[in-house]
Amino acid sequence: MESHDIEAVERQLGRPPRGLRKVAHRCPCGNPDVVETAPRLPDGTPFPTLYYLTCPKAASAIGTLEGSGLMKEMQARLADDAELAAAYRAAHDDYIARRDKAAAEEGMEPLPRDMQSTGGMPYRVKCLHALVAHELAVQGGNPFGAEALERLPEWWADGPCVRAEDEQ
Repeated sequence: MESHDIEAVERQLGRPPRGLRKVAHRCPCGNPDVVETAPRLPDGTPFPTLYYLTCPKAASAIGTLEGSGLMKEMQARLADDAELAAAYRAAHDDYIARRDKAAAEEGMEPLPRDMQSTGGMPYRVKCLHALVAHELAVQGGNPFGAEALERLPEWWADGPCVRAEDEQ
């Protein structure tokens, strides 16, 4: 990753990022808003979240959606809609395959097959932040991430969350 991207992510998170591999998606403002992380931290600790949302403006907007009860509604639909459940399971399987590929590229042992993927997949809707990050990184990859993304305001519209000249 470019040093300016690493610095932007550090400012976004308010701490040094861990296990960064690359920018997985850029906000329309130009900053990273999703990064891809290694499946294990440098000390070997499992880190199952391959796609990590970094933009605090996006995170805040998603938090508002989570507070609206949307996840409960999504969870209910998941139980009642076999086609949706199959698409969510496919998103989970794709996520695991991408995470395993990242582990191989990093020369790491893949995470155990029974370890969670992200956001509660494949049976629960637990974290819209993770599901939106997945959808941003892999467009068309996550049905609930895509649905949440469509409901979000343009979080970047009033300017980027961090600027190069911003200081800690």
